[in-house]
Amino acid sequence: MSGLDWPGLMRAGMTGLQIRPEVFWDLTPMELQLLLGPALQTPSLDRSGLEALMRRFPDQMEPDLGLG
Repeated sequence: MSGLDWPGLMRAGMTGLQIRPEVFWDLTPMELQLLLGPALQTPSLDRSGLEALMRRFPDQMEPDLGLG
């Protein structure tokens, strides 16, 4: 997962939305996302993305059979 684009978020919030810096820094990420609108939101996780995550991070580990 990449880091947040803080300069871009700050420009969008303080220049685009004209939010004062102290108000910007008091916002939660969800509040900022809501203010920025759907165009800047990441798409929700689809079925193939969920399956990829499940393969990468399985709920159970393979049992150690002690054969090695």
